[in-house]
Amino acid sequence: MTSTVYIPRELAGETRVAASPETVKKMKSLGLDVVVEVGAGELSRIPDADFEKAGARIGASQDAAGADVVLKVRRPTPGEISGYKSGAIVIATMDPYGNQAAIAEMAAAGLSAFAMELMPRITRAQSMDVLSSQANLAGYQAVIEAAAVYDRAMPMMMTAAGTVPAAKVFVMGAGVAGLQAIATARRLGAVVSATDVRPAAKEQVASLGAKFIAVEDEEFKAAETAGGYAKPMSEAYQAKQAALVAEHIAKQDIVITTALIPGRPAPRLVTREMLKTMRAGSVAVDLAIERGGNIEGAVADQITDVEGVKVIAYANMPGRVAASASLLYAKNLMTFLETMISKETKALNINPDDELVKATMLTHAGQVVHANFKPEAGAGEG
Repeated sequence: MTSTVYIPRELAGETRVAASPETVKKMKSLGLDVVVEVGAGELSRIPDADFEKAGARIGASQDAAGADVVLKVRRPTPGEISGYKSGAIVIATMDPYGNQAAIAEMAAAGLSAFAMELMPRITRAQSMDVLSSQANLAGYQAVIEAAAVYDRAMPMMMTAAGTVPAAKVFVMGAGVAGLQAIATARRLGAVVSATDVRPAAKEQVASLGAKFIAVEDEEFKAAETAGGYAKPMSEAYQAKQAALVAEHIAKQDIVITTALIPGRPAPRLVTREMLKTMRAGSVAVDLAIERGGNIEGAVADQITDVEGVKVIAYANMPGRVAASASLLYAKNLMTFLETMISKETKALNINPDDELVKATMLTHAGQVVHANFKPEAGAGEG
């Protein structure tokens, strides 16, 4: 029997969609029926007609009840869950940390729920890594947003009327978002510097033409673990690094913070005292506002004046470039879904021994199955 995949229109506040014409074509080629809710791609510049041309049927929210697979951007709400049939596979970014009640609700509804942000960072899963695909765009958009409110030119311009100095941009955190922010700011002609707690980041930062800022003592050089993650630093080191960063921020025009650890409150990187040292009209962008923010005084989904600095803190930065973000996110989902489809029978098949399933499956057969989120797991930090 043919399995049906349903793609809903996301609720208010989410501009992305969990499918693209390309992924609909792929799903059809795998023997799946695809139903897309009317208007689902509207905010991502994908009209219903494009989904229809790719082979999807345009349906209504009630069509969710007949779906074997539901592909979403955000975790389903209680109202949405009540419309799904027991046994359905639901794949989305689930924001599971601290949301045990929502996970339990999906288990009680009999859903097999998968959290895309828990995808292991292994070679096989690179094309399914939603954190990287979306962080890449968030880093790019952070610079675009900063440039839009920074009321000066970004590159140095030499004119007959005088010279416009290049903007100085400081990126805190050189992960996927940070590296893209560095690259984008450099393309716009800014003078860029960056910091990170991992020694290996120095080379990546330098390769993009930015200056690396850190207290490079013996402790720093020994900081990285075998897995590529940073070890906790001593209080003495942290104090030295904070002093260096504070001194550096005072000379910057734009600061972009990207420090976010899944399941934990975002670390405070920039205080009001630091912002006070920047010149009036400077800009700061907080990419960690969904977890409380890196910048003191940042307010979710607002541009706030904090000590004379415009602090931008949009909670869904990738959603501000939804047309691009949706195409990448949809491909991440499609590639993962394909691993659950039998090449011989075209039937859906969840293999509990698959390392991708083990890492991402939150609920199955009426139970919370992920070790980090079982009721006895407490707060579920992991």
